[in-house]
Parts: sequence; structure tokens; C-alpha cells
Amino acid sequence: MNKILLNLDKKIKNKQIKIAVVGLGYVGFPLALEFVKKKVKVVGIEIDTHRLKSIAQRKSYISDISNHELTAMLSSGYFKASRSFADIAQADCVLICVPTPLKGKYLPDISFIRNAVSQVALHLKNGALVILESTTYPGTTEEEILPIFQNLGFRHAKDFYLCFSPERIDPGNKKFPVHKIPKVIGGLTPLATQLAMAVYRIIIKQVVPVSSCRAAETVKLLENTFRLINIGLIDELSMMAHQMKIDIWEVVQAASTKPFGFMPFYPGPGVGGHCIPKDPLYLHWKAKSFGFHSRFIKLASHVINYMPEYIVKRIKEAFARRGKKLKGAKILVIGVTYKKDIKDLRKSPSIDVINSLKRQGVKISYADPLIPYLKLEGLDLKSVGLSANKIKEFDCCLIATDHTKVNYAALLKNAKFIFDSRNVYQGNHTEKVERL
Repeated sequence: MNKILLNLDKKIKNKQIKIAVVGLGYVGFPLALEFVKKKVKVVGIEIDTHRLKSIAQRKSYISDISNHELTAMLSSGYFKASRSFADIAQADCVLICVPTPLKGKYLPDISFIRNAVSQVALHLKNGALVILESTTYPGTTEEEILPIFQNLGFRHAKDFYLCFSPERIDPGNKKFPVHKIPKVIGGLTPLATQLAMAVYRIIIKQVVPVSSCRAAETVKLLENTFRLINIGLIDELSMMAHQMKIDIWEVVQAASTKPFGFMPFYPGPGVGGHCIPKDPLYLHWKAKSFGFHSRFIKLASHVINYMPEYIVKRIKEAFARRGKKLKGAKILVIGVTYKKDIKDLRKSPSIDVINSLKRQGVKISYADPLIPYLKLEGLDLKSVGLSANKIKEFDCCLIATDHTKVNYAALLKNAKFIFDSRNVYQGNHTEKVERL
């Protein structure tokens, strides 16, 4: 075994390895927690003062970390949160977990990666391993990150080691927490891959090496492109089925009985969160630099982005059949987060639905057990309680996000009309309920 790998294994075995996690968001913070649970010293680098303040107050801002877990983490003696990149100087391994948004509709923005790596390079310990977890386009690790280190005189495989390992965290998924999700790893060299495998095996049972950083970068994009395209497909089929007076939910349920060759996807108001709306477009953008136009990605994205407007169109049609106008109507939006039972508004399609309703002159209210206040352009709202009398005030209740804690039986009993975009009522009560 290589001496460098032997030395790292020895540090791991003796609990002497030190980890730095750059970015304590929904990816970096749970990773840091898992290492702390294994009695590994971790310094978390975070430049957001609100997050640092929350940590100091022992109040978790991440749905997958409870206040109790955060308190235990801070009391363990194995974790330190810091704003200073200088604190990574003693780290044997640096995990970079920063956002990778889009500029406009299709242009990748890797400025957070560049800025973080530039700071890491100024303080990196000799021989340290650097692993990027931020989702990005194929070639980023080699074309963007490596040159930053090289420009400061670092030599790969002599002064440091570089890898890419895509995050696969699914916020709120209790069945598959961090330590149960296999970890894909692609290093700049085989030794870099082996070093990263040794680090991740501290907290994760199954590690999956691939041949290169580019391959690892593409793995994550394939996973989310697969989901984007299939969601776009079922959204389009749901619109088609409605025109043909076919119940798409019944069709999907029946098709799901096939034990091979089919995986169910379900229509909805759109796709939110940090990954699926954005990641495939990174691949679409990169492919264009090779002269390849990915038609599936752009088409699926277009269909999904239309869904909030389509839902409003369906509600308008339902009102017309009842002899009512949408303009001036009072509509209660149930659920505004991007995902069920998750306190997260990032790219939530519910917000897009609200904005579309607002453009139609609708009087909007919302109810969400996880979001007490909602400030949007031209709207300053407070979540309403779902009492019987309150529900009766509205011309329509739109289920946009199907949180578990909502009393759907009371909603059904007291609502005048429900538009169910999440199949909460599963085909029942069709006189009062219309489904997507």
C-alpha cells in the first residue's frame, strides 16, 4: 500500500484525522454531523452570519439535524464552526459543499466554488486531500479547480490530492440518511480516489469508485436528468390524459404493478429544491460546448416550468364551469414549500403558482404548518389556520404541497371546491375535488 494511504489509514484508525467542511448548508452540515458521530474532529467553515448565529444558539436551520443533535454535536468537543478559512490549516481533508446556482435560465454559476477553492488554497496543509461535493458540469474539477491550486504553486499528487464526489442527500428522507447512501468517488488520480474512499468509509458503508472526476461529475447530472425528464414526461401525459378524459393517476397506479421495466413518476405543480430544476441544465450547457444540443433536457424543463400556469388554467376552467370568474376569487394555497414535510422554499413551484394566481387578480392566502410567514413581491402573508369557518371563506383550496400535518378530512368537509395537484384524495369525492 502507498505510504501516503498508509499514513491516512493510520490517522483514521487512531482518530487523529481532521476534516474541514466548507459550507454548512443542507449538504455540508449533515456530513459534518456524521463525522462528529464517529469522533472525528471537524471544523465547519461558513460565511453566513445568520447560520453561525443559529449554531451558536443551538438552533438548527437544517431539517435533517434536530436541535438536540446540534447541541450534542457542539458539546462533543469534536466540532467547531468558524467564519475563517485559516481554520482549515490543520485539516487532512477538505470537503467543499457550496451552492452552484444558475445565471438566468441556462448559464451555470460556479463563482461560489471558485471563491471557496481560492480561499482553501491559501490555507491548505501540505499533502491534504480536497474533495468537491457541489454539483457542477463535467470538467469543473480539472478545468476550474485544479488551475487555482497550480497557479499558487501546488503540484497534484505531490502537494495535494483532488477528487469529486457528488452529494446525494435527499432532505427529509428518513429511510436514506447520509450514511446509508452509497458514495460515488472520482479522483484526479487513482491514489486520490483511494484516499477519498478511505475518508468516506469512516461514515458511509458503500463507496463507489469511478475512473475520473468527469465521470463522477456526470453521475450526479445523470441521476437528476433522469428524474427531470421523467417528471416532464408524466406532466405532459397528465395534460394529454385530461384532454382525453383519462385518469392519469389510475394509469400510473396500474402501470406500477408491472414488476420490471417501469418506474412510477407522478405529475405535480412543478419541481423545486436546489438540484432537479438546475442540475440537468448544467449538463445541457456543457454539451453545447461540444456541439451537442440536448433536446430532452430543454423540453422536459420547459414542460415542468409550464405546470404552475397550467394549474391556474385548470382552476380558471373549473370556475367557468361553475359560473364563476377567477379574477377577484379568494383562493387558499395549501403548502408552499417545494417538498412534502420539508421547511424549504427553494424554487418551490407553489410560489410560482401563487405568482401566476396573483397575475390573474386572485385574492391569495396560504396555509403551511412549516412556514408561518411568506414575503413575496407585492405580498406579505401569514399562514392561516384551517378552522372550519376559515376554510369556508375561500372559493377554492389548492393543494400545492401535501404536508402530512394538514387535516385533509376537515378541508374536504368544509371547502367549497378543492383543486388537488398531489392526489391527496386519490380519486374520491369528485364533485368537490378536481385533480391535476
